[in-house]
Amino acid sequence: MTSQNQTGVAAFSLLGLSEDSELQPFLFGLFLTMYLVTVLGNLLIILAIGSHSHLHTPMYFFLSNLSFTDMCFSTTTVPKMLMNIQTQNKSVSYTGCLTQVCFLMIFTGMENFLLAAMAYDRYVAICQPLRYTVIMNSHLCGLLILLSLLISLMDALLHSLMILRLSFCTDREIPHFFCELAQVIKLACSNTVVNNILTYLLTSVLGSVSLLGIIFSNFKIVSSILRIPSAGGIYKAFSTCGSHLSVVFLFYGTAFGVYISSALTCSFKKTAVASVMYTVVPSMMDPFVYSLRNRDMKGALKKLLWRLFSFS
Repeated sequence: MTSQNQTGVAAFSLLGLSEDSELQPFLFGLFLTMYLVTVLGNLLIILAIGSHSHLHTPMYFFLSNLSFTDMCFSTTTVPKMLMNIQTQNKSVSYTGCLTQVCFLMIFTGMENFLLAAMAYDRYVAICQPLRYTVIMNSHLCGLLILLSLLISLMDALLHSLMILRLSFCTDREIPHFFCELAQVIKLACSNTVVNNILTYLLTSVLGSVSLLGIIFSNFKIVSSILRIPSAGGIYKAFSTCGSHLSVVFLFYGTAFGVYISSALTCSFKKTAVASVMYTVVPSMMDPFVYSLRNRDMKGALKKLLWRLFSFS
């Protein structure tokens, strides 16, 4: 294949989930519904937390940031896919593809670090309840969000700058419905050893730090809970962190599942379908997990919906 310098790359082609024309209306309706549910659900979480003063605590502060990240994450991928299905145009510009890669890395990193921050918040609340308000003050919460954003930005910009140095072949078909970092690197004709090493290194380090923090926090939580004498206290403690654990399993479970499926199968279509699990499904399910398993959130959402419908 003949190679071209990146400045000459006009566009990439997103193959999507299926080339069957009869299946396109179904896919459009399915992903439009999932996207609207994601945006509406996460927006309701943010509004419910913002409109009720008793939810102005570190746990719900992190939750509102997680909901905002989920909305942005889905908005980075799904609208472009819907537009491509509607217009029957699979192309995405080089700039647009690189921008999508950058924002995907930012919001993936933010979600990763926010889950770790939420795990630490639950650890302090259960294991050191008397010092909770002292430790989890507004300055620390703001600092954790700021550090998460800065690290995610630096990670995304580093990967984006490394892509800029690559030259691409005439085959620019991406077997996904969005521009994934690994798939874009695979299309390059130039040497990608540095890009691949950087991808695996940063993903392993940043992902491991957050995941180990979550595991350690929950290990300490479980150890503390088992020392609680009353069954009611144990149930209350478990219910406090149950929603967070569900979201953690959903996020990391789907990500690992996609990684394993892509490693075991050579089918690009199966990999693309599996990628839906970690790009669309967790963002859509998070509001349901928190609203159905959390009594305070259910009460706040009911009051918010009652206000909205009473004004309409």
